[in-house]
Amino acid sequence: MLLNKRISILYFLKAIKSDIAIIIVFSVLIGIFDQYGFLVDISVPIGVTAIFGTAVALLLAFRTNQAYDRWWEARIIWGAIVNDSRTLVRQSVSFLDRSHESYDSMVSEIAYRQITWCYALGESLRNQPFSQRVTGYMDSNGINAFNVPNALLSAHSETVRKSRLGNLINDYQQVQLDSTIARLCDSMGKCERIKNTVFPKAHSMLIHTIIYVFATMIPFGLFDKYLVVETVITIGIPVIFIAIEKTSMLMQDPFENEPLDTPMTDLAKTIEINLREMIGETDVPVKKEPEAYYVL
Repeated sequence: MLLNKRISILYFLKAIKSDIAIIIVFSVLIGIFDQYGFLVDISVPIGVTAIFGTAVALLLAFRTNQAYDRWWEARIIWGAIVNDSRTLVRQSVSFLDRSHESYDSMVSEIAYRQITWCYALGESLRNQPFSQRVTGYMDSNGINAFNVPNALLSAHSETVRKSRLGNLINDYQQVQLDSTIARLCDSMGKCERIKNTVFPKAHSMLIHTIIYVFATMIPFGLFDKYLVVETVITIGIPVIFIAIEKTSMLMQDPFENEPLDTPMTDLAKTIEINLREMIGETDVPVKKEPEAYYVL
């Protein structure tokens, strides 16, 4: 996720550098050829160019809106994960019988498993190898599953079941804990839906093609007297459109380990700090100030 005070323009320029190079070369060549009569006298009515420009603007507005909806939904889901993680541990601390000899170990087990779940979910959504933190927990607890986050939630449910059988909680408290685990499972499923739903490629190709058609038409609809002005306009307007398109493409996939991503690792660190404080630990990690213009 980009930070308010540290936005890198170079990041966006690097993302569209090939398109910028093509448009610059095309604009300069067309401008020179047109200025010195190397081309047949071609003129495109400015009204036709305006129609194409309007079409591009409408398509980009729709594309950007859809991409932002996906990005914002992902952020909302992880906000819910933060809240439900705190709720799960708070319920465990409040509900479990403190006079029972296994109270401390049970609460710590739930808290550390939930911390591991947050890191594991973020890493699986980004298709990254699991970190040492996650693999160490899996090895020590004998977890070997295709969907590790789902297996960790199942372990949560098993712990709640054992707590009820051991009379650490009553029926009502068991229902409350199961409800919180169900919400976490629901959030996980929503993240997987966003991750596995590919934005239509045909729509992207259509917009990209229309932008280039529009860029091709611009120099033939401008007044030829001023070469510099014609070249700047021919370069500037398409580059703006391409930058908007690329921004929407970067936003549409919020789990790709890119600067515009949902900051899952940063949120998991926040959850870890909160949960360890909630179970009474004092030696908790400290969040460092970000060194880059974004956090992941």
